[in-house]
Amino acid sequence: MGKELDPLRCCVLSSGSGGNCEYIQTNQHQILLDAGLSGIKIERLLKAIHRDIHNIDTLLVSHEHTDHCKGVGVLARRYPNINVYANEKTWQAMNHKVGHIADEQKNIFPKNTTLSFGDVDIESFGVSHDAADAQFYKFNSNNKSFVVITDTGYVSDHVRGIIQGASAYLFECNHDPEMLIDGPYSWPLKQRILSDEGHLSNESSAHAILNSINYHTKYIFLAHRSHNNNMKTLAHLTVASMLTNHDWAVEHDFKLLDTDVEQPSSMITL
Repeated sequence: MGKELDPLRCCVLSSGSGGNCEYIQTNQHQILLDAGLSGIKIERLLKAIHRDIHNIDTLLVSHEHTDHCKGVGVLARRYPNINVYANEKTWQAMNHKVGHIADEQKNIFPKNTTLSFGDVDIESFGVSHDAADAQFYKFNSNNKSFVVITDTGYVSDHVRGIIQGASAYLFECNHDPEMLIDGPYSWPLKQRILSDEGHLSNESSAHAILNSINYHTKYIFLAHRSHNNNMKTLAHLTVASMLTNHDWAVEHDFKLLDTDVEQPSSMITL
């Protein structure tokens, strides 16, 4: 009988317009993807899933928007064991937001590259967003994979080729177009959100999910939901309906999981 492989564990600590942070764990590493909340709140969310901030060794940053980098500086200064990774343009764009971080903690993670961290390989890929050089990540460990993709106006063929067939996904379901159009935002902001450098709608996300998943996929998180322009039930129903209409048995073939800004998701084990 072969040796049992160490699992890849993932939890969405917080996701939405108010802040984003994901937790990824392997046997050798505990990683945060983005820190879009205060340091205190991130510590509290980690405690809620019985994890200790002192054990976090890696912090990846997708881009410089505040809901993804708000807590980067304070976490790095408070916990010097954390190594922070972002691409060069993102570092340049967020330096004034995050404040001083020791040079030995700052690392460049270029777009469209793979970095190996012991028992996990992390692939970076660019997305279409109105940031300096936004990128997201695919985590590969012991033949399992977890993809995080939010903050993009569309999913390109190049990205689709990278992310297809993952064990688990976190996909953006940012807005319902009708709610957005009828909502309180200014017209320029509405245009920005709806553009190719904006955010995925519920329906666009459902199409992207359909084009990415296969029989290896066991979990899909629906994330980065707008407080003003979406509802949890609407996002879930839109995606579930489209998947069902294309012969996927939701909750049997895979779990479709909702996320929240204020409380962490369940921890998944791959």
